[in-house]
Amino acid sequence: MKALQYREIGGQPELVEIETPEPGPGQVRLKVTAAGACHSDSFIMSLSAEDYTFGLPLTLGHEGAGIVDKLGEGVSGVDVGDSVAVYGPQGCGRCYECSQGKENYCRRAAELGIAPPGLGAPGAMAEYMIVNNARFLLPLGDLDPVANVALTDAGLTPYHAIKASLPKLVPGSTAVVIGAGGLGHVGIQILRAISPATVIALDLGADKLALAREVGAHHALPSDASAADAIRDLTGGHGVEAVFDFVTIQPTIELGRAVTQIGGDQVLIGAGAGTLPVGMLAAPYESSVRAPYWGSRSELFEVFELARTGLVHVETEVFSLDDAVSAYQKLHDGTLRGRAVVVP
Repeated sequence: MKALQYREIGGQPELVEIETPEPGPGQVRLKVTAAGACHSDSFIMSLSAEDYTFGLPLTLGHEGAGIVDKLGEGVSGVDVGDSVAVYGPQGCGRCYECSQGKENYCRRAAELGIAPPGLGAPGAMAEYMIVNNARFLLPLGDLDPVANVALTDAGLTPYHAIKASLPKLVPGSTAVVIGAGGLGHVGIQILRAISPATVIALDLGADKLALAREVGAHHALPSDASAADAIRDLTGGHGVEAVFDFVTIQPTIELGRAVTQIGGDQVLIGAGAGTLPVGMLAAPYESSVRAPYWGSRSELFEVFELARTGLVHVETEVFSLDDAVSAYQKLHDGTLRGRAVVVP
């Protein structure tokens, strides 16, 4: 079968022919219908040999959907022909966090060598993929896999981040979204769908600001030196209840700190490496900084319900598997509108 793999540190992903996998006991094989390309993929492919820990060769794709194609011995709960999406942050299934569906915070995953597809285990950028347990498969039903596969990360990650701040996003509150790209444009829609907050979007690109307005941002501002003052003006000088930073580099972190009000949340979602000082005099009183990771299985069900009711959608650009390398190039160049989806 064809698969898109990262094969050499510092190299580009390559389309290769590999053996079609067979499901073992408890496993499910999917015929892939859609796979999403993500900045996380670009991030791990930018790591040095000393920092890279994901194994080579690595079949990419941690956003995946497919048709159940073959069942391993002992599998129940899914049937051949089911249209499903793959829950990516897989855990042991037995610890306290996993018992709540929070496998994104499994306390034993590293110890047991459990890795998400495309981020250590073979991913969805292939004609077929193996899923280790049927509990990682969520029914798509009538949802189009190509239009919705990116929700498994680009929807789930902002939903999880925003949901934890909902007690502060009351009527009259304001939320800032920094970065209106692949995750940020979905985050704007989620904020509009599940909170009454006024949403201010920030980005450097005029095209991203236009997209932010299209998907529901009340205000869309350049993320430049004037942004903090502009946000203060829009909030009567008080600042905002929550900042959702989908970039998380030093300038955006400092901007977020500058506009977070007393008791506000600064939520760092992007893969950047900025830092913040802490302490009584270093931040607004009772403000908090969180760095959430992905989301729970139950939250992914909720994200799909938002899609079914038309409250959330993902702007997608579709590529064939033969053109998947160019999808990652456009991702790297920042020329995608929303997310790239690869269809084998």
